[in-house]
Amino acid sequence: MRSLVIVESPAKARTIEKYLGKDYEVMASMGHLRDLPKSKLGVDIERDFEPVYEPIKGKEDLIKSLKRAVKKADMIYLATDPDREGEAISWHLKTLLELPDEKARRVTFNEITKRVVRASIDAPREIDQDLVDAQQARRILDRLVGYKLSPLLWKKIRRGLSAGRVQSVATRMVDDREQEIENFKPEEYWSLDAWLESDKKKFLSHWHGTDGKKGELHSQEEVNKIIQEISHEKFIIEKIKRGEKKRNPSPPFTTSTLQQEASRKLNMTPKRTMMIAQQLYEGVEISGEGAVGLITYMRTDSLRLSEEAIQAARSFIENRYGNIYRPEQPRRYKAKSNAQDAHEAIRPSDVFRTPEQVKKDLTREQYNLYKLIWSRFLACQMSSAVFDAVSVEIRAGRHDFRASASNLKFAGFTAVYEESKDEKTRGKAQNQAQDQTQSDEEEEPYESGAALPPLEEGQIVDLSQTLPEQHFTQPPARYTDASLIRAMEEQGIGRPSTYAPTVSTILDRQYVIKEGKNLRITNLGRVVTQLMKERFSDIADLKFTARMENELDEIEAGKADWKGVLRNFYAGFDRDLQSAEQALEGVRIKVPDARAVRAVFGLSGIPGV
Repeated sequence: MRSLVIVESPAKARTIEKYLGKDYEVMASMGHLRDLPKSKLGVDIERDFEPVYEPIKGKEDLIKSLKRAVKKADMIYLATDPDREGEAISWHLKTLLELPDEKARRVTFNEITKRVVRASIDAPREIDQDLVDAQQARRILDRLVGYKLSPLLWKKIRRGLSAGRVQSVATRMVDDREQEIENFKPEEYWSLDAWLESDKKKFLSHWHGTDGKKGELHSQEEVNKIIQEISHEKFIIEKIKRGEKKRNPSPPFTTSTLQQEASRKLNMTPKRTMMIAQQLYEGVEISGEGAVGLITYMRTDSLRLSEEAIQAARSFIENRYGNIYRPEQPRRYKAKSNAQDAHEAIRPSDVFRTPEQVKKDLTREQYNLYKLIWSRFLACQMSSAVFDAVSVEIRAGRHDFRASASNLKFAGFTAVYEESKDEKTRGKAQNQAQDQTQSDEEEEPYESGAALPPLEEGQIVDLSQTLPEQHFTQPPARYTDASLIRAMEEQGIGRPSTYAPTVSTILDRQYVIKEGKNLRITNLGRVVTQLMKERFSDIADLKFTARMENELDEIEAGKADWKGVLRNFYAGFDRDLQSAEQALEGVRIKVPDARAVRAVFGLSGIPGV
């Protein structure tokens, strides 16, 4: 039998053809071959939102060559990417190439290795229509919003603008953060440290509270009063607590966390990260081996790992680092409740193929990203880091002071990898939540401090110096690529395949600009966002957008009708569109000069309205 395998990219085609041999021809569709037309809406609203798909212009020769190859083949395997969009591309290919059911089979590759490719070809399935319908619903929703709403922005603000379900909400999130910063009123607070001395060895302690209760200091007068009171008191070591603290590794990468960490550690944009990850997934030429897929599929929200991959990691850890670095039981991580969990987490296809072994065959970006993925995966199956920790409670009259220190006792996973963090907002009660899924046994990491001298309970130590310091609470930090993606994921806005394109779009449209790593709303972005909030409150609403994502998930699961979802959405959207057209008749909204705008304004406050 002669078989034809159709994938999306030439790189993937080369890799897979090597694994399948001479009885298989592998061709690339180069992505979509059929889609909604660019020149018109392409959705027949009167016929219950029936999409009008057309072959994509410029791909006529490719379609002809695929049709010729189909005629020569006994079986056609549609092997596009293993996600909703990939399923839809296979469905379009089946229709466009006029493939009969008995001749067409769907296969997916979570990783492009010889074992997985051959196993997938041996276990084909039918096209999953629920996945296709979920993708059709997303495509049509985005088309309706884009093609119906964008012309309004052209007429009322500026030509070339666009609106979209997810991009409009992402822009609003950046604008909302900017408003928080603008409206922030700093509050004064103070800290009081004290250098104490034991046997001529000094250590730093921190004022904790008064009369056994934790306290806060709001003014210099409060601090001066405490300093005066403790200046005549003995500093007595009341309690010493010693113990071990553990810190567990971060879970393996999802699309979101990979984009965040690549932004922090490698200074790569989400778009660039996904481009390089795609290359690593589809196959890179390795000396003596040919094209090799180095990582698993990179669009995923799952933390699941195959048993085979876990056991390989444990074997590698034991061989390279020793049994002590391998926990007794494998680590398994739970995905978030709204995760689709369709694929494994992102991991190396073969953990024994170390970054150093393939470095000479990779570009600098490929090597750095592969090393990041490889290290994170290996670390997630390693033992916890262990710290020797000591905390000391000190009493000076009515006032309580604390001192603490920790020392690394056992490196554990930190021998391989430690997660970076976004810069936290400085100031009282302003710390941002960390995006780290922790296992049930996780304990808070113990913050290291300077080493403490030998101390005993009941011991009196000397006060050497007091260090009062004034502080002011700081506004929340502006979003970065990483923290915006994290916030979108936490709010349920978008899915793994949409994070990078959304951030790129709002930058390309100049709704948002970058200042260093920080994202800042532009006046254009603010005007568009305000218009959306005033006239299209659903589209600009985070909770509404998250609900729409859940409805798409319901379609994928076979629990909702895709056209019913479209009907429900369009009824309110069309009503808002007509209302906006009437309210803004004859109105042209000017984008104010940067010097003319500081605070938030409503439509009535926009110059030119």
